[in-house]
Amino acid sequence: MINAAIVGLGWWGKTLVESAASSDAIRFVAGATRTVTPEVETFAKKHSFRLLPSYEAVLAERDVAAVVLATPHSMHGAQVVAAAAAHKHVFCEKPFTLTKREAEDAVAAVRKAGVTLALGYNRRLHPEMHKLREMIRAGELGTILHIETTMTFPNVLFISPSHWRADKHETPCGGLMPMGVHAIDGMIDLCGPIDHVFAQSFRRAATIDADDTTSILLRMKEGMSGYLGTMTTTGPGFSFQVFGSKGWLRLEGVTHVAGASSDERRTRLFGTCKFQPVKGEAKTWQAVSLDISRAALETFAKAAAGGPAFPIPYDQMIHGVAVTEAIVRSANSGKVEQVM
Repeated sequence: MINAAIVGLGWWGKTLVESAASSDAIRFVAGATRTVTPEVETFAKKHSFRLLPSYEAVLAERDVAAVVLATPHSMHGAQVVAAAAAHKHVFCEKPFTLTKREAEDAVAAVRKAGVTLALGYNRRLHPEMHKLREMIRAGELGTILHIETTMTFPNVLFISPSHWRADKHETPCGGLMPMGVHAIDGMIDLCGPIDHVFAQSFRRAATIDADDTTSILLRMKEGMSGYLGTMTTTGPGFSFQVFGSKGWLRLEGVTHVAGASSDERRTRLFGTCKFQPVKGEAKTWQAVSLDISRAALETFAKAAAGGPAFPIPYDQMIHGVAVTEAIVRSANSGKVEQVM
C-alpha cells in the first residue's frame, strides 16, 4: 500500500480519489488544491484525507510517498520536477506537458531521483485495448493501413469563461488536450512513432473564446496513416477504429463528461466492439466494465513499490508531447508539421 496525496480537487481530482476508494494498492492520505471550499472540506473528510495548504506542504510530508497531479496542464512539468527533487513518485494526469522540452526535463528529473513517473492515459489499460494490441501483433488484422478516432463531449457548452480549462494556453486546439491525447497515446502504442501531422482547429458553437472543432491527419513512421477528430460542443462519444488488410476493428464508448456520475466516468468509457474481417461475418460484443482510472492508479502504485514498470515508456511519454506540440504548430501555420 502506497500513501499518496491528491493535488488538484476539481471534478477530475475528486474522480481519482473516488477511484482509489477501498484499493489495496494506493490510498490518499493528504490533498491540496488552489481553492478550498466547504464542498472540498466535506469531500476530504468523507474520504479520510487531510487538506494541506500548498503543494510545497504536500512535498514536505514524510508519510506521503507519491503525488497524483490533477492540476492545470501548464503546471505539470515544474510540479513533476519538484516532486522528483522531494523523492516522491508521480502520477501525472494527461496531457503530460505542453512542450517537449518540459517533458524531457521532467523525465530527466525522475530518472535522476530514481522515482516512478506514470501518466493518466487510462484507456491504454482497458482489456479491449489489450486485445486490439495483441490482434495487431499477431497479424490478425494484416497490414495496418489506418487508425481513425473521433472523441466528443459537450463540456465547453457549460464551462465558465473564468475556468482554467477555458484558457487557450492550457487547452490549445480545443478538445486535443482534454480528450485527443488519449487517441494519440493509443496510436503511438499500437503503431509506433508519428512522423508528421496536419491540423485545422476553429470555433463554431462555443460561447467562450476556445476552439470546439478540431481535425488532424497523421502519418506514422511505419507508413500507416491516422485521423483524429475532436469536438467539445456536441454529445459525448468515442470511436477508435483500426483498419488492416485482413479487416477492421472498432471500439466505441463515451468520453469523460463533467456532471456525469462518477461511476460512468470511471467504468463506462468502452461499450460496443465490432470486428469486420475481409471475408466472413462481423463479430460484435460488449466491452467489459472496468474502472480504468483505478486500474491506472493501482498500476502506478505497484510500479512505485518495485513491481512491473508502468506500461508507458518514458520515450513514448515525451514523443506524445512532441506530437501534440506539432499539431498546435500545424493548426497555427496551416501547414504540415514534422514531429520534432
